[in-house]
Amino acid sequence: MKDIDPTMLSADDWDEQNFPRPEENEFDQVVERAISRRGFLGGALAFGSGAAVMTGGLLSSTSAQAQTASRFPFKPIAAHTDAMVHVPEGFTSQVMVSWGDPLMSAADGYDITEGGPLEGSDMVFGENTDGMETFVFQGRQLIAINHEYTNRKTNLPAAQEGTPANADDVRKLQNLQGVAVIEVSEGENGWQVVKDSPFNRRIHHNTPMQITGPAAGHDLMKTQADPTGTQSLGTLNNCGSGKTPWGTYLTCEENFNGYFGSTAEVAEGDPAPLAPGYARYGIGTDGWGYDYHKWDARFDVSQNPNEPHRAGWIVEIDPTDPTSTPVKHTGLGRFKHENAAVTLSADGHVIVYMGDDERGEFLYKFVSNGTYATGGPTDGLLDDGTLYAAKFNDDGTGEWLALTPETTGMASLAEVLIFARQAGSAVGATTMDRPEWVAVNPKAIEAYCCLTNNKNRGVKPNAGGDETPVNGPNPRETNHYGQIVRWRPHDDDHTATTFDWDLYVMAGNPEVYNNVYGGSDNVTAGNMFNSPDGMAFDSNGLVWIQTDGDDSNEEDFAGQGNNQMLVGDPVTGEIARFMTGPKGCEVTGICWSADRRTMFVGIQHPGGSWPTGSGLPRSSVIAIKRDDNGLVG
Repeated sequence: MKDIDPTMLSADDWDEQNFPRPEENEFDQVVERAISRRGFLGGALAFGSGAAVMTGGLLSSTSAQAQTASRFPFKPIAAHTDAMVHVPEGFTSQVMVSWGDPLMSAADGYDITEGGPLEGSDMVFGENTDGMETFVFQGRQLIAINHEYTNRKTNLPAAQEGTPANADDVRKLQNLQGVAVIEVSEGENGWQVVKDSPFNRRIHHNTPMQITGPAAGHDLMKTQADPTGTQSLGTLNNCGSGKTPWGTYLTCEENFNGYFGSTAEVAEGDPAPLAPGYARYGIGTDGWGYDYHKWDARFDVSQNPNEPHRAGWIVEIDPTDPTSTPVKHTGLGRFKHENAAVTLSADGHVIVYMGDDERGEFLYKFVSNGTYATGGPTDGLLDDGTLYAAKFNDDGTGEWLALTPETTGMASLAEVLIFARQAGSAVGATTMDRPEWVAVNPKAIEAYCCLTNNKNRGVKPNAGGDETPVNGPNPRETNHYGQIVRWRPHDDDHTATTFDWDLYVMAGNPEVYNNVYGGSDNVTAGNMFNSPDGMAFDSNGLVWIQTDGDDSNEEDFAGQGNNQMLVGDPVTGEIARFMTGPKGCEVTGICWSADRRTMFVGIQHPGGSWPTGSGLPRSSVIAIKRDDNGLVG
């Protein structure tokens, strides 16, 4: 087989190449089941004024859509395929900060001719922005922003073909990932980073972290460097984000597995020894091309087999205190976290909704035992509680299944949390089509999750061997378009263990298909898209949807253009395209300025030479405003 460059593979595809799933041989039966779903979807998708019902295999919005005037204060734009950012008439976008921009005067400016120096690489804006949140402190506007990964070939000298040649190369790659906390301000030249602000901070793969919660101190968390199992270094592959009611930032570790490898020599033809649980999380021996394990023993699983257990968590950062130590909260479970959607129940319990972004994995919820009151203590609120995995029934109901030693048969709560995926399998949670961002509606007691796509639906089991048949919230086999599932907890209480659900939208291409692959009826030739990924609600209760999918604009994806950002009305079901990104990019990460007159949006791995028009493309954060300086969310 031809060698495949790991940098050209998605995280899921890399996992499949290294941990192939057994083939499912009942595809014809799967198709039959999919066709038979018309009946149950007709009744399952009907709750609330924005409900959708199934007619002839497609989702149709209720009559409210036709009877209610649009709440969108813009004229929807067409799809685009060029290397630019496009926004509606009456709006303007501006690049605020890009990869390599110095946050401190001591760092050099952007210069990629030799990959940039190691010195100062922890004082520049990192690469490949993702989730982000805004904070106001002492009259200053702060943004915490994730830097998910690096493009090795553009950060190391060209002669090395992106392969680290020494520990310094590895350290530079480690510095360019993680999180940036920056102060920003708006002036005559628009939004800019306040260079040398005392709040500017880079948190990377070697930043000291504290480990808390039920798994802290467990034997599986201990290493030679940290025999207590309570202190670690670094946060890895930071994807989506969250914000707590007490004003801290949650960064989510996703594809952490790709940084680990093994230097152990094995006889030709013999498999490399791997620790129990590694396969379910995609931890192999080759280091996904980063080669950390060859130069940093912490990432060598033959020397430190417990180190991967210390990654895959949600990390809390205080953006207002540059001296604070970030905290890894084991109470929230270990998996490939997409984001963390935090809300409060009426009596103050903290609820955190989380998706595990891999084909056939689960949707989770954490409910704190303690309660939060403004200004009150927060210790333990993200660790002392119950973690649940979601089970969706085909009749439009669902339940949250508690993950405990009793329900899973596992030896301890620490092991339940360290191996949350196995715990979800043990209780029979519903395998999902890559659960990505979750968002909670501020105007209604309901939540939404982007199920971005799943080419293996009905074809292969997940990494743990759980079957992935067509089911209620995942109604299409070989799903390459994605959908957004919505649920409403019973008794209007997010702590409830039961809920009703429907599908807010099924993405698709109605110009190519006249069946379920054409999408739901709120998807038209004028707003079609694929692979919903990022998602957030604004203060008006409108939901902003960002995509990370196929932008080939050909065949199944003809007419869909570049990745984009749309806005949806949960009440009417209406969806409209607001922005398109440059060719090759993912649109990901969204937050607003304190006065809601600016929207900040992330552009990850753009193609071409955006945003400068020359040189290498650079991931960036843009600021979008109305020309009349009106509210944008």
